[in-house]
Amino acid sequence: MSGSSLIILTSALVGAILAPHPQWATLPVACMFTGTLIATFPASMLMKRIGRRAGFYVGLIIGLIGAIIVTTGVIDGGFFYFCMGSFLIGVVNAFGQYYRFAASDVATSEYRSRAISWVLAGGIVAAFIGPGIAIWTWDMVATVPYAGSYSMLVGLYAISMLFLFFARLPMPTIEERSGATRPLSQIIRQPEFFVAVIGATVAYGSMNLIMVATPVEMKGSGYLLPDSASVIMWHILAMFAPSFVTGHLIRHFGVTRIMVTGTLLLAVCVTINLNGSSLIHFTSALIALGLGWNFLFVGGTTLLADAYRPAEKAKTQGFNDLIIFSTVAMTAVTSGLLHHHFGWETINLAVIPAIVLAFAATLWLDRRRRRLMQHRTV
Repeated sequence: MSGSSLIILTSALVGAILAPHPQWATLPVACMFTGTLIATFPASMLMKRIGRRAGFYVGLIIGLIGAIIVTTGVIDGGFFYFCMGSFLIGVVNAFGQYYRFAASDVATSEYRSRAISWVLAGGIVAAFIGPGIAIWTWDMVATVPYAGSYSMLVGLYAISMLFLFFARLPMPTIEERSGATRPLSQIIRQPEFFVAVIGATVAYGSMNLIMVATPVEMKGSGYLLPDSASVIMWHILAMFAPSFVTGHLIRHFGVTRIMVTGTLLLAVCVTINLNGSSLIHFTSALIALGLGWNFLFVGGTTLLADAYRPAEKAKTQGFNDLIIFSTVAMTAVTSGLLHHHFGWETINLAVIPAIVLAFAATLWLDRRRRRLMQHRTV
């Protein structure tokens, strides 16, 4: 997460320096999310065979290679290498997405939402480490801005490997590896799967479209790197700080109500962005964006567990993340293009239909579940 927050803050800025045209400034971020998209389903199926821990090691090795390539690209001024290294970093992020599912796997059903939340709470530290590294090391190599920042990724992935050594993650059970499964087409027709995917996809897609363009918009408005870093720090903090209580809120109020609240917070973000461009506007909007992402994404991940059996876990989780990161990759590309050709207002208006869809779908499932509960009671 620290590596991702570092890249999110600086990638568009480095891309603007290296890219042949300003409209491709966000292409490296798109390459990163494309790497996540391509690797997410294979990563899930690989872990079904070799286990979570070995799978995480495979991802981190790929990440180390990507960190070296992306640093080389920055030093040599090679936009292609910068994009290629970003792609490989996206691959390690694909494996990293399954940390939340690893927590869900080893937790009881009552503790599942809190376990997922606590894993995501690691992003609180990332909110300070990633942007902090960017600020402290961007001029470490005097003649090459940000080269020092990207060289730090090697250290971050090495530390992750060290921590993983102490993790106790069980190998997949016989039932998980070879138990009876339903066709994927039958799984995805379940209301819980549909709403879980819609919620998590809208959360990530809306957040990414706005967040990726924010440092570029702030630079165009005359703000400096420390200002953008501060906004991104508060945003990432808002993404993950609620994780200490999101699981408890889900247990107390229900997963669908928390997801509905998430959609309303996304709407608040758009409203703030459309009404000003001061530092307070940028900060408060991205805080609302982070909170909305947390409620929708944790809620969607929790809800997804109701849609699969043990043997269906790998393909269901993999297909879920495939859909999410298809959207994330698309929004990373379109964010730069929309901002360059149509402006900041269009980016914010573009997410409104998706927010309305997630709100309506989640509200429908909430009412459906209540009717079924009342029917069973009667």
